[in-house]
Amino acid sequence: MPGSPAIAFAPPLAPGQDVHPDARRPPSHTPAQAAETTLRSMAAMTAEAGLAQQASSLQGLTTEEAGKRRRQYGANVIAAGPRLQGWRQFLKLFASPLSLLLLALTTVNLLIGETWGGIMIGVMVVLSSLLSFVQEHRADKAAQQLRSMVATTATVQRAGQGRVELPLAELVPGDIISLSAGDIAPADVRILSARMLFISQAALTGESLPIEKTPAASTDAANGSLTDLSNLAFMGTNVVSGTGAALVVATGERTAFGHIAADLVKAREMTSFDRGVDRYIRLIIRIMLVMAPLVFLINGLTKGDWLEALLFAVAVAVGLTPEMLPMIITINLAKGALAMSEKKVIVKRLNAIQNFGAMDILCTDKTGTLTQDRIILEKHVDIDGVDSDKVIRYAYLNSFFQTGLKNLLDMAILSYAEPREQSGTQSETEKEFRKIDELPFDFERRRMSVIVEQADRTRLLICKGAPEEILAVCTHAEHAGTPMPLAGHHGAALSKTVDDLNEDGFRVIAVAYKELPAAGPADGPAFGNADESALTLVGYIAFLDPPKDSAVEAIAGLHTCGVTVKVLSGDNGAVVRNVCRHVGLSGEPAVLGGDIDALSDEALGGLAERSNIFAKLNPQQKARIIRCLQARRHVVGYLGDGINDGAALKAADVGISVDSAVDIAKESADIILMRKSLIVLKDGVLEGRRVFGNITKYIKMSSSSAFGNMLSVLGASALLPFLPMAPVQILLNNLLYDFSQTTIATDHVDEEYLQQPRRWEILDIGRFMMVLGPVSSLFDYMTFGVLWFVFGAAGQPLLFQSGWFVESLLSQTLVVHVIRTGKIPFIQSKPSLPLLATTAVICVLAFWLPASPIAHTLGLTALPLNLNAAILAIVFAYLLMTQLMKSWLIRRFGLK
Repeated sequence: MPGSPAIAFAPPLAPGQDVHPDARRPPSHTPAQAAETTLRSMAAMTAEAGLAQQASSLQGLTTEEAGKRRRQYGANVIAAGPRLQGWRQFLKLFASPLSLLLLALTTVNLLIGETWGGIMIGVMVVLSSLLSFVQEHRADKAAQQLRSMVATTATVQRAGQGRVELPLAELVPGDIISLSAGDIAPADVRILSARMLFISQAALTGESLPIEKTPAASTDAANGSLTDLSNLAFMGTNVVSGTGAALVVATGERTAFGHIAADLVKAREMTSFDRGVDRYIRLIIRIMLVMAPLVFLINGLTKGDWLEALLFAVAVAVGLTPEMLPMIITINLAKGALAMSEKKVIVKRLNAIQNFGAMDILCTDKTGTLTQDRIILEKHVDIDGVDSDKVIRYAYLNSFFQTGLKNLLDMAILSYAEPREQSGTQSETEKEFRKIDELPFDFERRRMSVIVEQADRTRLLICKGAPEEILAVCTHAEHAGTPMPLAGHHGAALSKTVDDLNEDGFRVIAVAYKELPAAGPADGPAFGNADESALTLVGYIAFLDPPKDSAVEAIAGLHTCGVTVKVLSGDNGAVVRNVCRHVGLSGEPAVLGGDIDALSDEALGGLAERSNIFAKLNPQQKARIIRCLQARRHVVGYLGDGINDGAALKAADVGISVDSAVDIAKESADIILMRKSLIVLKDGVLEGRRVFGNITKYIKMSSSSAFGNMLSVLGASALLPFLPMAPVQILLNNLLYDFSQTTIATDHVDEEYLQQPRRWEILDIGRFMMVLGPVSSLFDYMTFGVLWFVFGAAGQPLLFQSGWFVESLLSQTLVVHVIRTGKIPFIQSKPSLPLLATTAVICVLAFWLPASPIAHTLGLTALPLNLNAAILAIVFAYLLMTQLMKSWLIRRFGLK
C-alpha cells in the first residue's frame, strides 16, 4: 500500500543517545545504507539486468558457485541475543546494587564475629535472587516453546539440478527461489516473475493489507519508502496468495530484518522500576554513610570501648538497611506473576509487573494487536455511497466463478456474501448462472472479468478491479438503479466516493458489468480483453482489517485506570485513524513518521504528549517516541507483535506481546499474552499496582522506622552511659520485624490506590521518612524517659535495653497497619489474615522473649507488669500520632 514506512536502515545508537544524529542529517555510508542503496538499484533494473548484476541466471547458481558465495557472505542467519547459561543468569540477578550492599554488610558482620547476623542477611539475599531466577528461567523456557513453527527450508533453483529444497541458512545472493502461498520470504529478494502474488508486510511495516508484488522495473526506485517498491520482498514477510520466482539480493544480517535484529541484541535499557530501586538504594547509602560513622564516633568517644562501638555501628548500619527488601520485592512480584499466569499471561521479567502498574501511557501497534490481522468486506455501496445489494451480488459472482488463484479480497467477498445469497449454496448458484469464460487478472489491466449466462440465456460480463482501471473502461454508471451515461464532468463526482472510502482507511475495489446478447447455437466462449469496454459502473466494495472485539472494552478500561493509549503504527494515516475511531480513540489527524525526524527530542516529546495517533513510523521512530515520553517522566508500555516492534518493545518500561507474534517480538517482550483478548491488560495494570502498593508499604515502614530508630540511637548514645540496645538485640529486632512483613504480599490494597498509575516516588518516601521517623523517635525518647525516671533503669542497663527492645519491636511491627492504608486502619480498611497473623505472633514474642529461657543469652531481662502496660500505652499513642501525621501527609501531598 502506498505510504508505508521505510525500513529503518539506521546505525546503532551510541551509549546515552536517545536518537542517533543520523536520524536528522543526510545519511552516511554505513553498511545498512549501502544495503538499501543496493536494493533500490535492483528495483530500478529489469529482471534480466538484475540477474546480470548478481552474476546469476534463471537456471540458478551452480553448487560450486553457491559454496563460494556462502564463504564470502556467511550463513543466512539473523543475530540473536546471547542466551545466558543458568548459573550466569543467576549471578546477573545476584549482582543487583541492593544485593551487593547487603553482601558487603554480611562480610563485615562475619569479619567482626557477628556470624549469626551475617548468615541471616546472606541467606535472605540468596533466597530472593533464587526466587527471581526460578521465575524468570521458567518464563524464558515457556517463551521459547512459543516460537513460531516456521519453514526451515526454501525451494531453490540450482544449475544442473533443477529445483531443490535447501536449509534457509544455505541461501546466498544470486540464488533463484520459488515463492507460493504460505511461504515466508527467506531473504531480501527481487521479484522475477509473479502470478497474483500478494505478500503481507504487516510484521515488518504494520500495514494490515497484503501488497501486490510484480516483476516490472520501478521508475521511481530512488524515492519514497523502500517497502513501497512492488518488485521487492523482504525477509520475514509472508506470501498470502499467488506464486512467483525471485532473485536473492541480501541475506542474513544484511537484510532489513537483520538490521532491526542487530539493534535488539544490545543490552536492555533500565526501566522505571530499575531506576526507582537504584534511587532508593542511593538514598539509603547516603544516610548510612552519615549515621553509621556518627554512631561509631559518638560511642567510641563517650564510652571508650572502640570495639564495642564498631559492633554497635555495624548493627546500626544493618538496622538502616532494608535487608528484607530483595525478598519482599521478589515475593510480591512472584505473587503478581502467579496471579497473571492464571489469566494466561507469561511474565518473562518479574519487575515488569510493577512497571505494568506504574505505566501511565500504553503505546500500541495496530495490526494484530488492536486489529484481528485479517481482511473483511465492510461496505458495498453504489456510486453515491449508498448500500447496494447489487454490488455485492455481482462481486460475489465474479469471485465465485473465477478459476485463478483467489486472493484475500476474493476470500473476504465469498465469506461475506455466501450467507446472504438467496440461492444459498454453491450448487444452486451454479444452477442459476453458468460460467462461459473469464478474462484473468494481469498487472497491466489490474482487473479481471467473468462472463456468465443467466437462465434466460442472456449473458453478463462482470468486472472488478482497481477503481481507476475500471472507470477507464466504463461509459455508464448506475444512479438509483438506473444506468446513466458518463460525461467528462462526472469523473470528480465518482472519485469523491472512492476518495471518501480511502480517507476512512478502506481498500476499495470497483465493480462494473456489461449486458451481452443471448448466445446463438454456434457461439463459443471467444472473449478477449477488448470486451472489457463500454461497461456500466455499479459501485464499490471496501475492505478493512477489523478491530478486535475486546479492543474497545480494553481501551476504555485502561482510560478508567489513568492510562493513556497512543497508537504507533507503520500503516498509513487513513487506515490508522479509521481503526482508532472504531476502538474508541479520537479520530484526530495522524502524525506521520516523515514529519518527526526534523524535530528535536524536546519538541517531539511535547508532540508525543499531545498526540495519540502516529502513522507511517519505522522501528527507530517508534523507539524514539517512547524515549522522548520517558524523558518527560512518563512510564511507557508498548504492545506489539511484529518485526518492526522489536526496538519499541525493548525501549519501553514494559514490553507486551502476544503468543502469535513473530519470534523477535516475543524475545524483546517482558510479558506475553496467551489469549487474544486485550481485557487482560487492565488486569495486569491493577495487579502491578497491588504489587507496588505492598512493596511501598514495606519501604515506607522500614525506612521511617529505621530512621527514627537511628535518631534515637544517636541521642541515646550521647546521653546514656551504656548502649541503648545491644548489637545482638538490634539484629534480632530486625529479624523478627522482617519476619512479620513476609506476608505483606498477601495484603489487600485500597481501591482508591488502584485508580491511578503508581511509580517510585523517592521524594514521597523521603517525606514519610522525615516526618514519621521523628514521630517514632519522639516516642522512643518518651520510652527512655519512662524507663529512666519512672522505673529507675539508670542503674539497670538490662532493664533499659529490654524495655526499649519491646517498645521498638512492637511499634515497628504494628505501624504496618497504619501505613498500609490511606484510610483508618481496621475500620475503613482491613489487613489480610496472614499479615494480621504474623504481626500478632511477633507482638506475642516481643512480650515473651524477655521472660523466656533464652533471655539471658539475648541480654534481656523480664519486665514488670506495669512497665509492659506503660509500653502498650506508649505504642498506642505512637500509632495514633502516626495516623494523624499520615493523614496530614496525604491531604498535603496526595496519596502516593
